Amino acid sequence: MYQGAMAYMMRYFLAFYSLALLAPDSLLHAKSQEFDVLVYGATPAGVCAAVAASREGASVALVSPYDYVGGMISGGLSLSDGNQCARQLMGGLFVEVHERICKHYAEAGVKLNYRIDLTKNDKWTYEPHVAEKVFHDMIKEAGVSLHLEHQLVGATKESARIKTLRTSKGVFQAGQFIDATYEGDLMAAASVSYALGRESKKQYGESLAGHQFPKKPVKGLPFNEAGKPLPLLTGETPGEDKGDGKIMTYSFRVVISTDPDNRLPMPEPANYDPARFELARRYIKANPKAAGRMVSVDGYPLPGRKVDLNNGIGRQISSGLVGASWAWPEATYREREKFWEAHKQYTLELIWFLKSDPVVPEGVRRKFAAYGLARDEFQKYGGWPPALYVREGRRMIGEYVLTQHDVRTNPGKKDSIGISSFPIDSHDCQRVPTADGKGWINEGTIFPDRINGNRHGHPYQVPYRSLTPRRAECVNLLVPVCLSSSHVALSSIRVEPTWMMLGQSAGVAAAAAHETRVDVQQLPYDKLKQRLLKQKQVLDFPAGYKTSSIAGVVDSRKLPGIVLDDRTAIKKGAWKESRNFRPYVGIGYIHDDNAGKGAASLTFETKISKSGRYDLRLAYSPHPSRASNVPLRIESGGKSQEITVNQRLSLDPGSAFRTLKTLDLKAGHKLTVYLGNEGTDGFVVVDALQLLERSKK
Repeated sequence: MYQGAMAYMMRYFLAFYSLALLAPDSLLHAKSQEFDVLVYGATPAGVCAAVAASREGASVALVSPYDYVGGMISGGLSLSDGNQCARQLMGGLFVEVHERICKHYAEAGVKLNYRIDLTKNDKWTYEPHVAEKVFHDMIKEAGVSLHLEHQLVGATKESARIKTLRTSKGVFQAGQFIDATYEGDLMAAASVSYALGRESKKQYGESLAGHQFPKKPVKGLPFNEAGKPLPLLTGETPGEDKGDGKIMTYSFRVVISTDPDNRLPMPEPANYDPARFELARRYIKANPKAAGRMVSVDGYPLPGRKVDLNNGIGRQISSGLVGASWAWPEATYREREKFWEAHKQYTLELIWFLKSDPVVPEGVRRKFAAYGLARDEFQKYGGWPPALYVREGRRMIGEYVLTQHDVRTNPGKKDSIGISSFPIDSHDCQRVPTADGKGWINEGTIFPDRINGNRHGHPYQVPYRSLTPRRAECVNLLVPVCLSSSHVALSSIRVEPTWMMLGQSAGVAAAAAHETRVDVQQLPYDKLKQRLLKQKQVLDFPAGYKTSSIAGVVDSRKLPGIVLDDRTAIKKGAWKESRNFRPYVGIGYIHDDNAGKGAASLTFETKISKSGRYDLRLAYSPHPSRASNVPLRIESGGKSQEITVNQRLSLDPGSAFRTLKTLDLKAGHKLTVYLGNEGTDGFVVVDALQLLERSKK
């Protein structure tokens, strides 16, 4: 546990104790309700845990501090990132929920632009109210006892066993408990060890731990006339790179309507102060194209002529209120209400700034002026989503701590309860002035770490042990959301498809532990595995699945044909080395940092030893930020030809390369390949070239 965590735990205990003191006498002496399994937190993971446990024959209570069911999926997040996971490795209730969503639309006569096909990575989108209906239907069909607006007051234990859970409305007893909250509230109330914030690189030997600066710094004075950092900056320096209490930014997933008949006016911010956006104003004044691009929000089209707005991980200023997330996990419910409102007002202020400030180009102002909330969503809340996107809370320190190594290089586990494959992906953690005081920079971002040119990350098995606390601390609690992991590993775990999978497995395990009267740490895995498979969970890699490629490092010596690594190229201009995206050939790759256009080039040369037809292939890491128009010139035998390479396109299936051109080459001739960055519209990335002779038929 990082330094200071014990103080956090004590603060949280005192907060619970204060709530208990304020509870009425009738509550303190209330008769408890008894269940086999109690799930606290009606998040998607919580719903899946409750339904799965009930289907195993347990009596189940699903208890939530809020008045809605479904967490982020029914609270605004309408594209739940399954398109960035390896679909063939997904199953269970996550798939069932989406099948039910599709059935709902089919029965309503609405044609979707996708179908449930695990061989494709289509975007499975839905409207929040439809998702919430599906969750309620599943809860009702399973016979789960639902209890809303029950804020957690505390938990009582006998030795290492939780006996009762006390809320603002009642008392519950259960044999087994599951903490499915985004924050890890029940876990903390049960005095289970946890971490909060980021580990140092040294603690677990993680290259992506600690400070991360993948984003370019923004030029422009970050201070006001008094020499203080401007609003929207989180401090004067990033601090020492040795681990800290900072976590990734939160935001709302606002749903807007493009249908004038289903549109509510966007609320005006309560106390808009133009000075709050001076940082953005200076940025846009110096770079007018930044408005609507680097100062903007992401948007995903939904059924019903709606759009799901999200914080843009690649943008410099977006809908995430950077720094305001740090205190949320340890805060009381009353404090969280204030933080929730602060995030709402910031979101409204950002939209107001982009639609009204004179520095913003007129076209961008018109776009944001047209934003309006969806009338038929979140009707109890005036169209505003009730859920703040809590991307990261506490993280348990349990029987097994997942780290970057489990995600990237150690994918197999003997006690697998599911397979995760979302990329390691962290939003900004802080925003500070640059060291020279002439600009500012976002820190903590980890851009999606994908493999083989696919949308998904490194598939890896999640062990049951990562859901169990240390046995000395608690023997009847499972934690599928704030599971035992480092910040880096959680940056891969932290999406609803994975949490739903883990929630379902936790529900099955809790029911089995109650039925067999064993501690969760002693539950026989072979029996748990059989139960999970009956509930259609995917636990193992398919036969022939190449887990060896998960590490993402390709040894050029083992590749066929002629391989020219980037280290062998003649370089001109500024090229930066990197290993952030995998796979890569050799020890990494190089990129132009999306700067110095026209000044950077590479020249590869090789002599052809055998005449034949060769595929010319380029290794790079596809991404939307890459250039779509990289100029490449090929010279051999006195002939020259030019092509343009779109580095946003995926690589060849199962390969670290993409085939660019088929060439007829003669023995003894020299082949020269020239690649530059003149006029390119994004990052130019170069890892290696490969010449692969085509087989003769």
